[in-house]
Amino acid sequence: MATPESTKKPFNLAIVGGGISGLTLAITLLQYDVDFTIYEAAPHFGEIGAGVAFGPNAGRAMELMSPKILDAFKTCKTGNVWESKHNSWFTIRAGDARRADKDGFVRPGKKVGDELFDIPLTGGGGRGGVYRAQFLDELVKAIPDGIAKFDKRMVDLEEANDGSGDMIIHFADGSKAQHNAVIGCDGIKSKARPWLLGENDPASQAFFSGKYAYRGLIPMDEAVEILGAEVAQNSQMFLGYHGHLLTFPIQQGKTMNVVAFNSRETWNDEKWVVSTSKEEMEADFAEWGGHVQKIVGAMQKPDIWALFMHKPCNTFTKGRVCLLGDAAHATTPHQGAGAGMCIEDSFIMANLIKEAKSVEDLPRAFRAFDQVRRERTQKNVKTSQEAGMLYDFELYGDDLDKIQENFVKRMGWIWDINLEEQLEEAKDIFHGNSAKTRL
Repeated sequence: MATPESTKKPFNLAIVGGGISGLTLAITLLQYDVDFTIYEAAPHFGEIGAGVAFGPNAGRAMELMSPKILDAFKTCKTGNVWESKHNSWFTIRAGDARRADKDGFVRPGKKVGDELFDIPLTGGGGRGGVYRAQFLDELVKAIPDGIAKFDKRMVDLEEANDGSGDMIIHFADGSKAQHNAVIGCDGIKSKARPWLLGENDPASQAFFSGKYAYRGLIPMDEAVEILGAEVAQNSQMFLGYHGHLLTFPIQQGKTMNVVAFNSRETWNDEKWVVSTSKEEMEADFAEWGGHVQKIVGAMQKPDIWALFMHKPCNTFTKGRVCLLGDAAHATTPHQGAGAGMCIEDSFIMANLIKEAKSVEDLPRAFRAFDQVRRERTQKNVKTSQEAGMLYDFELYGDDLDKIQENFVKRMGWIWDINLEEQLEEAKDIFHGNSAKTRL
C-alpha cells in the first residue's frame, strides 16, 4: 500500500514572541504542517492581567483559523449580560460634571451619567471581552511541548553569511538561532522593527500618544452594588474633558473591567507601567460625575499605563523577515481593535505560508501580506488616536450631537471587513495574478 506523500513544508520559521499574535499564528500553522519555533522572552507563557475587547471582525477571523482558537475565545469571552444590550458595543454617557448646565443637564432630559446613545454592533461574528491572561492560558493548551523556547529575548537579527539566505537571531543570553525566515510578533517594543526599517527611521520606535490609562478590575457583585445592574453588567463609556472611562464585563460576567483614560503632554519615565497612589488617580477625576467617582473609588492598587503607538511605516517586510501584530502597527486602544487586527494578521499570514511551496516563496508571501494588511492596520492606528480625541472632547469639543454623529459611523469599516475576500486578494498577489502585482 502506497504511503501518502509528505506534506511537510520544506522550510522552517522563527516566530519571535508568544503573545496573542504569535500563538494564534502558531496554532493555525500547526494545521498546515509547517516547521517553526516560538521564541518567548519570558521564562514561561504569561500575560498581563488586563481585559481586552474583540470586535465581530476578530470573531470571524477566529472562526476561519482554527477550532482551537475559536474554542479558547468562547471559553473566555463575555458579552453584555442584558439581552437588550447584546447588539450594543458601548452605551455612551457624559461622565464629566463640567459638561452639565446650571441645572445639571447635558442634553434635554439627560443628566451627567445618563445614557445618551448606543453604538450598535455590525458585521456578524462573535464579539466580547476577555481576560487577557485567561485567553492566553487557553491558547497555550493548543501548543505542543517542545515548540516554544523560553528566556529567549531577541536583541538583533542578521542575514547568515553561509549563502543560504537564512536569518540569524541573536538573544540576550548570548545564544543564536538560524531559521529560513523570521516573523516578528515581538510587540510594541519590537527589535525586529528597527532592524527592518533602520534605527534612524522615525517609525522604528513607538512614541507616546499623549494619553495614559488607569486599569482595574472590580468584582461584579461590588460593581452592581455601586452602579446598578444595567450599568455594571453591560459595556459603558463615559466621555469627558481630556479623558474618558470605559467598563465592560469579563470572566463570564464575574468581573467588571475598568480603563480610565487621561491626558498629558509627555512621558518621561523609562517604564511604561508605573504604580501610583489612589489619591492621584482620584484627583484626575475629581470634577467628574457620580458614576465615574464611584468606579474610580472602587479601583484598588492602581497602575498607570502609558499609551504608546507607531508612526506609519512604508513596509512590514524585508527579505525573509516580516512584522506582524503590534510589532507592525502598535495602536492606542480607543477603538478596541488592536488585538483584533493582530488576529486578522495571523489569519492572512498563516494562509499565505500555506500557499508557499519553497523557501524562495516566503519573501513573496511576506510582500503579499504587506500589501493587503498595511493600509488597513495603519488606518486603525491613525483613527484610534483620533477616536481618543473624540471621546475626550478634543475633536468636536463637547458638542454631543457631533460626537454622536461621528461615533455611530466610526466602527463599520473595522467590523464589516470581508476577510475571505482579503485573503483571496493576498493569494492573487502571491501568485502574480493581481493588478497590484503588475504595477
